Amino acid sequence: MSAIQITNNNFSKEVLEAKEAVLLDFWAPWCGPCRMVGPIIDEIADERKDIKVGKINIDDEPELAARYQVVSIPTLIVMKEGQILNQSLGARPKAEILKLIP
Repeated sequence: MSAIQITNNNFSKEVLEAKEAVLLDFWAPWCGPCRMVGPIIDEIADERKDIKVGKINIDDEPELAARYQVVSIPTLIVMKEGQILNQSLGARPKAEILKLIP
């Protein structure tokens, strides 16, 4: 399963109501480091069937970025049952991103 585009409209259903952990990638198309992390996020989405992976374009969804105080991108947030478990700022290699996921 590939990464899901998360919007204000589907955030509650896809993230807050999810039974599994959710890895969220807050990004923007103009962000160079985001473009480096994007393919890694897609790989994780394809490989890890035990979690949900979502991408939030902060230009399209500024309310979600503000709600989670995302001021720099890429920001990765891992949530479960509506709670933030881990958070990471900036481009990271795949191994470090995987360590964020329980």
